[in-house]
Amino acid sequence: MTKTILVVDDEERLSISVESLSFHEGFRVVTAKNGREALFQARNEKPDLILLDIMMPEMDGYEFIRLHRKERETPIILLTAKIEESDKVAGLELGRTIT
Repeated sequence: MTKTILVVDDEERLSISVESLSFHEGFRVVTAKNGREALFQARNEKPDLILLDIMMPEMDGYEFIRLHRKERETPIILLTAKIEESDKVAGLELGRTIT
């Protein structure tokens, strides 16, 4: 069964590059341009992995993680230009399952 990757980034050039590389490796790729679109795609496509930009319009990556984690525990790799330690910590903390 083909694994699905959801690529969430508002920069179309990056999404196309990742989609092309992933397709050649045998993955099915779906894309979203912001967090709202990503929630819709994640609910419908149930991806095996999410590549997620943090800084996006409408809904940023952090808010997407907060909402998505209420529904699923899909592995997420953050793609970001943010370099502050506090941003890294925030991303790691949102990725944890809190019970």
